[in-house]
Amino acid sequence: MTKTTLSADASTKIAVLGLGEMGAAIAKTFVGGGFPTTVWNRTASKSAVFLDTGAKIAPTAAEAAADSDVVVLCLLDSLAVNEVLRSLDSAISGKVLVNLTSGAPAQARTYHKWAKEHGAAYLDGKIMGDPPYVGTPQVNFSFSGSAAAFAVHETALQSLGTIGYHGDEAGAAAVEFMAQVAVGYEMLIGFLHTLRLVEAEGFDVEYFAERVGASMAGYPGLLKMMARAVSTGEYRPDLGSLDVQVALMDDMISHRESMGVEAMRMREVKSLMDQRIAQGLGDQGFSSLFELLIPKTR
Repeated sequence: MTKTTLSADASTKIAVLGLGEMGAAIAKTFVGGGFPTTVWNRTASKSAVFLDTGAKIAPTAAEAAADSDVVVLCLLDSLAVNEVLRSLDSAISGKVLVNLTSGAPAQARTYHKWAKEHGAAYLDGKIMGDPPYVGTPQVNFSFSGSAAAFAVHETALQSLGTIGYHGDEAGAAAVEFMAQVAVGYEMLIGFLHTLRLVEAEGFDVEYFAERVGASMAGYPGLLKMMARAVSTGEYRPDLGSLDVQVALMDDMISHRESMGVEAMRMREVKSLMDQRIAQGLGDQGFSSLFELLIPKTR
């Protein structure tokens, strides 16, 4: 096994494997930042746009990797990653493998193990943002894995956008990514159901959205307080006691159902509140519902 040699400066050679919209944006950013860049894509025609950019175009993923210090994967999914890794084999030895493909924490840990077995350092990265904004602070890149590799190549990675390092546990960036995206989807589907309710009542959804946006200013403090309560197990009445909150739930549910709007989430909340109150814990706050969502370990 070849030992990975970590050194970086403006001459650090970077290979970008995968030239979809995001991969192409990443490659262009590295080229624009003055890094010697080699590109490869399974569909060769996607490489053609790099002919006049100063980037090298490799005929195979393995040749791109062999000619580089840092090998960046930005592919559609784990199936594509697996296929490319099989083609790299020994070409990755002594390199830093940076996987920017979306995926679960378990996949990141598997790729970390694969990289180690093939003599490479591994960084798992996850992207929150759109391709046109790569290279600006508007795109967030989360990384985890080799601390030494991150430290050495931090400057190159910073050229991509706003970056964060979440530790040497390979799956940490994927945990962060999955959790951040999940919060967004959970909140936004609830928001869409609520817009349906506002619209059904004949009110202006855009004006309502402005008011909701303004009220969001109070949420960061509430979220921190709730996370602290979950961490310590000390559940103060954050939104008021459950005994008081539950009194509103029947009205919330009947209002939605009378307008033909989904009430599943409100029914879940009421069920959890009822369970907690039945346990004699009605004096606690909303954050205490957490205890019903997972097996108690404390």
